[in-house]
Amino acid sequence: MRLTPNGHIPLYLQNLCSFNGVDCRAFGHLIQYCSDHRLLHQANQLHARIVQSSLTPDNFLASKLINFYSKSNHLYEAKKVFDEIPDRNIFSWNAMLIGYSIHDMHGHTLNLFSSLLSSYSVTLKPDNFTITCVLKALSVLFPDSILAKEVHCFVLRHGFDSDIFVFNALITYYSRCDDLGLARILFDRMHDRDIVSWNSMIAGYSQCGFYEDCKLLYRKMLDSTRLRPNGVTLVSVLQACAQSNDLVFGKQVHQFIIERKIEMDVSAHNSLIGLYAKCGSLDHARELFNAISNKDEITYGSIISGYMAHGFVDKALDLFREMKDPRLISTWNAVISGLVQNNQNEGVLELVQEMQEFRFRPNAVTISSILPAFSCLSNLKGGKAIHAYAIRNGYAHNSYVATSIIDTYAKAGFLHGAQRVFDQSKNRSLIVWTAIISAYSAQGDANAALKLFGDMLSNGTRPDHVTFTAVLAACAHSGMVDEAWKIFDEMFLKHGIQPSVEHYACMVGVLSRAGMISEAAEFISKMPIEPNAKVWGALLHGVSVSGDVEVGKFVCDHLFEMEPENTGNYVIMANLYSQAGKWEEAENVREKMNKIGLKKIPGTSWIETSGGLRSFIAMDVSSERSEEMYGILEGLLGLMKEEGYALWDELDEECVYT
Repeated sequence: MRLTPNGHIPLYLQNLCSFNGVDCRAFGHLIQYCSDHRLLHQANQLHARIVQSSLTPDNFLASKLINFYSKSNHLYEAKKVFDEIPDRNIFSWNAMLIGYSIHDMHGHTLNLFSSLLSSYSVTLKPDNFTITCVLKALSVLFPDSILAKEVHCFVLRHGFDSDIFVFNALITYYSRCDDLGLARILFDRMHDRDIVSWNSMIAGYSQCGFYEDCKLLYRKMLDSTRLRPNGVTLVSVLQACAQSNDLVFGKQVHQFIIERKIEMDVSAHNSLIGLYAKCGSLDHARELFNAISNKDEITYGSIISGYMAHGFVDKALDLFREMKDPRLISTWNAVISGLVQNNQNEGVLELVQEMQEFRFRPNAVTISSILPAFSCLSNLKGGKAIHAYAIRNGYAHNSYVATSIIDTYAKAGFLHGAQRVFDQSKNRSLIVWTAIISAYSAQGDANAALKLFGDMLSNGTRPDHVTFTAVLAACAHSGMVDEAWKIFDEMFLKHGIQPSVEHYACMVGVLSRAGMISEAAEFISKMPIEPNAKVWGALLHGVSVSGDVEVGKFVCDHLFEMEPENTGNYVIMANLYSQAGKWEEAENVREKMNKIGLKKIPGTSWIETSGGLRSFIAMDVSSERSEEMYGILEGLLGLMKEEGYALWDELDEECVYT
């Protein structure tokens, strides 16, 4: 039977309707033809004719109807047809499962599969198409490695392990469970791989952060197969290049796209723009952006994020305003997080209000993005309000939201609230553990930080480099030298984490704050990596406490070269000279600072009052109640003297101790 390509149903097939009986097979082909050519009206007419004939469709015809309604986004009608099939075979079950699967209705997929298992018989068994739909649903709803292995065993027991579609779905499942090792074993054992096999493994590496493995597998694909990468492949590789800031490799991929004339959809264009924008090649990103005619919100979001990441806030906001009616909350979130990154915290709250005027409700990403703004402003009241919103809307147990709330409370000094949020966290991921450890570390409570670190290890959560930075910083605050050495030595030996320059800086801080200046200097001299300004700055802090002028001068000579515009280093060196009575040298440092054009910016503090948030600097007299406040301060200083505390008689506005 041939169907004409001009969109009309052949006359002799229409004549089938004039006979007393209805040919289910012919009608099935007609429905398939309408589905393929998007002839919705004609397909509905055919179904109406079937209903008028009082015919109950058999499995073949019903499957075609289910497929048609699924593709035309009418799942209710598809399920109605499915329910009316008297004796379903696996073909009709699969049609309904595929319908749910292509619309990402994964809960419905698993419920239907459960019903299928209840009807299991010799003539009705799941096949490879069934398992592929189920694997897709499980990988989205239950990305658990143990469950993936159980499903894998089911596949092996029922002989589906030779099917390429099932193998591809298993690779995706293991990848979403972050079990890239097993995913790669499956991939390597495949005798025949199609483009989906390669794309599944490459995407798995890219999405799980194994960017180098992603790029290596892409190269292997180019060198060892006759299959050519398609748009899906290139999106994954470009995203890996962007996340690893590998502009060179990304440009090679872009050149490959041009040379091979690979068809680019909007997602591939967005990945290219995202690559150039994230790597700082903003002119090239803008050129690509301007060349795209079918921009979507992801296109705008990619370049807006790039502008924000590199400090071009005005350009990002201009593009955002150009959109007029942003329809994706992800776009709003990109602008909000960009403003926070660029310390434009006042604008964040205004934008959130504007977002709500557009009838967008802040989601988990919005909440975790705006909370740092309250931290910077020491606005505990605002942080509590956002926390209350998160609880009311079911976001409080989100790991990123919980982490942001803990951090906000800790920075506002509300450690009890931070601990309570941690205690109420149901799924304590690594970032939640690290947040509460960092909270106690910042408050100088090393004992609590170390206890939490031990609890985390006992819980089976593996620390990362950020966790170790927080724990070592806690040791530095409290002078716990032995504990710090033990943790530092175990980083690589026990946990396989190579210490970074931040960890070396923490150890320098531990030693120098404990008064072990010579040991800290020797530690720096033996570092396997080049010490940066953080390392020398940690030593300088210790020197500023001990008052060792010579070591201070040695350290500052390095820092003046590394960060010549950091006023803090000049101030500390001048203070060291002043404390040692070397007034001429101190004046020379101040003159050098003035010659460069540097000026110490007074540190600003905030306090939350009944009248709102108030900022002030050291020796501030701008408040109408300054005289009263300084009177109270004098009283407190007097009480401190009575308790035996030593006080500085003079408060130099440039003194590091203020």
